[in-house]
Amino acid sequence: MFAAEAAGLKIMAHTRAVRVPKVITHGLVAGRSFIVLEYLTLNRPGPSAEKRFGKALAAMHRHTTTRFGLDFDNTIGSTPQQNNWREDWPTFYLEQRLRPIFQLAASKYPDLENHLAPLARKLPEYFSNYQPQPSLVHGDLWSGNWSADEHGQPVLYDPALYWGDREVDLAMTKLFGGFSEAFYQAYEKAWPLDSGYVRRKALYQLYYYLNHIYLFGENEPRYTRALIERALSD
Repeated sequence: MFAAEAAGLKIMAHTRAVRVPKVITHGLVAGRSFIVLEYLTLNRPGPSAEKRFGKALAAMHRHTTTRFGLDFDNTIGSTPQQNNWREDWPTFYLEQRLRPIFQLAASKYPDLENHLAPLARKLPEYFSNYQPQPSLVHGDLWSGNWSADEHGQPVLYDPALYWGDREVDLAMTKLFGGFSEAFYQAYEKAWPLDSGYVRRKALYQLYYYLNHIYLFGENEPRYTRALIERALSD
């Protein structure tokens, strides 16, 4: 997990789009894994930092390649994340994201697995008029995974990155805390989103929320079922 995190941070740093902590070292000592990162003084981001971050994220997303995936697997939280290369995005999202996370979530809530087949049949409809570029995405972009340094510059960390549809990052920003309007306006000005993003947002949020209930559990995952219903009806 830490080896993949270190590699992901170095890939993000190479884009020079946004500041990330420098990796000092990582390894294993007496059966304990560790990672050592640059010490940074972080502050609560204000509107100016949010605006800078929106522009910086769009710049990072501009780094593209020819396929979807990554040269190595990683984790989202502590959940294994498969990144086998795929030529097309719908296949990658179904086989490397939705299918594995549905199977894991179903180990706690067995009925959830019944929804995978209808979603798989529905998936091509979302991409009939939309073919995303394989952008470098952070992959776990909630409000707890970025901050601002002492100069008000955005700092991004804890990646679960891969080359995917940039909309997955934007969709996750709407979960677990959210971002200010300044962030979204700056991103949209730097690289406007496709109009169909509004329709695909629930589909992308579903992966993150299934992972959330797998890791932390709920007495009754109502919001997850609502996302599934929305994804099937849109």
